[in-house]
Amino acid sequence: MTLDDLVEVLLNKGAVLHLDLIVAVADIPLIGVSIRAAIAGMETMLEYGMMRDWDEATRAWAERSAVRRALELRDGETFVSRMSGGHLETEGICTGWRPGTVCLTDQRLVVLREEPQEILWQTGLDAVAAVRLEPERTVGGEERLRLRVALADGRQALLSAREPGKLRDLLADACGGRLLRPFPFDSADEEETLAEGHLWYQEPRRGEALWRGGQGRLTAGRLTWKSPVDSRPALALPTTGIGEIRQAAERGPAGDGRVLVLRTAAHGEVRLAADDPLAWARKLTEAAAAAGRPVEHSDFRGEHHVLDR
Repeated sequence: MTLDDLVEVLLNKGAVLHLDLIVAVADIPLIGVSIRAAIAGMETMLEYGMMRDWDEATRAWAERSAVRRALELRDGETFVSRMSGGHLETEGICTGWRPGTVCLTDQRLVVLREEPQEILWQTGLDAVAAVRLEPERTVGGEERLRLRVALADGRQALLSAREPGKLRDLLADACGGRLLRPFPFDSADEEETLAEGHLWYQEPRRGEALWRGGQGRLTAGRLTWKSPVDSRPALALPTTGIGEIRQAAERGPAGDGRVLVLRTAAHGEVRLAADDPLAWARKLTEAAAAAGRPVEHSDFRGEHHVLDR
């Protein structure tokens, strides 16, 4: 057997050695050696349940080291856990899941992307008020658990994680048992609907903006729009972020003069079309007023409706 053959056998199949050796001088046994050894490639070892503790410990150390390189820890900050996951982006015009790694330390909860390196979302643990698990049905019909995090200032975030239950328990422990129970904040889906019906949304595209038909829903907290073929809303606007609403004298899919232009400080102009744009504008006005913002009322005869900041 050549050396190459020996290496191939050791890697693919392995070998077990049983050796009993006695060292004697002048026929007097002085030293006894008993060896029981297994030699094989690491994949073969793990397949037969050997050296798993070492392998798991090594992999865990490598993962922690990789996360520490991607996430710069603050002075006195201690790493607690990490797992694959993501964050549901809802602040922009287009919403969607941003995959990454969920990292928990004794000071903050962070969702980061390692390549290219970017922090997608983070919060200090002192700002976390409550957490809960929520089921969500995916595009393929599978139901998965998500982690909803409510902050003390009223904002919320929805996170995905490889082990959402474990992440919830670790987060509760890291917060020192001060989280509110039961979960005291309603999600957007549980908020009272102020207006709902068919709307067209002019979706920004790289080439030219495209009008799409779908369902609009207005609550006290936000205006959302969703196409029948979308799994999640393509538009999510906080009502407090709308600075101006005007009825534009232009043609849309609902007809001439039925286009609403919403000006927002963060996302620029958003165009919607409705069969009754005035009714939607009035409901938006009521939602803004309920949020405690002063409102200058107009009946659209002047072709604009301004919400004062």
